[in-house]
Amino acid sequence: MENKKGFEIPAVPAVLLSIISVQAGAAIAKGIFPILGAMSTSALRIVLSAFILLLVNRPNLRNLSIAQWKAVALYGLTLGAMNLIFYMAIARIPLALGVALEFIGPLVLALSGSKRMKDFLWVILAAAGIALIAPWGHNGLDLIGVLLALLAGVFWAAYILLGGRISKMMDGRKAVTIGMIFASLVVLPVAIGNGLIIHLKPWMLLPGFALALLSSAIPFSLEMYALRKIPSKTFSILMSLEPAVAAISGLIFLHEYLSFYEWIAVALIIIASAGATLTAKQAAPVAPEA
Repeated sequence: MENKKGFEIPAVPAVLLSIISVQAGAAIAKGIFPILGAMSTSALRIVLSAFILLLVNRPNLRNLSIAQWKAVALYGLTLGAMNLIFYMAIARIPLALGVALEFIGPLVLALSGSKRMKDFLWVILAAAGIALIAPWGHNGLDLIGVLLALLAGVFWAAYILLGGRISKMMDGRKAVTIGMIFASLVVLPVAIGNGLIIHLKPWMLLPGFALALLSSAIPFSLEMYALRKIPSKTFSILMSLEPAVAAISGLIFLHEYLSFYEWIAVALIIIASAGATLTAKQAAPVAPEA
């Protein structure tokens, strides 16, 4: 984030660049779906991300305790499941809706245990957003895709909790690197069973590396940098813009056009996420969507 002349990216633009990078990566991923499928694309991203992180961070695996191995394994398996399920979701529904629905998981986590009336407002707004995009009639929205996006949100909430726990046990970069290895163990068998070896061509490695860089290596570095400069609450509010960026990314790169009600749903979920962060008594553990 800083060059030899001392130039330094301000923290807020760093977070915004991270969000843009993640959603550009998601758009690239969805563009690969017709060739590889969602499962194999997820595996390509995670395995290549693990390879890049291993080269950059070179973690020492010998000095980990049994407790650390157990924690990082669970963290990585959750990370792998979250990414796999999310890619399966956006293969069926627009990118923006997938991201917005996935945000319900961290939102519920942030409000869990709260008994304040104003916090219920954010729950109502999020529920209204889900109700607007739920496939009640024949609106063309895939019910399985909606449910998969919500399930990805459950795994994201678990990932945040596990990330907060493991951050107290070991270095963050080391945890993510080893976690990516375990995540690969989740996605690779599923992807191989889905025809990864048959459909993967050498030329696909180039967009695969771009996907790994945009979706993992670059945003993770930017987010870790930003979190050292700004409060976690400010970071969380900025991250609430992610569904909006996903909508723009889907429109530009994938030509995904949302209906009026779908735009309203995305806006309601963004407001609910930002509002919950603003009114939270104590900032919830923050973990990037690796």
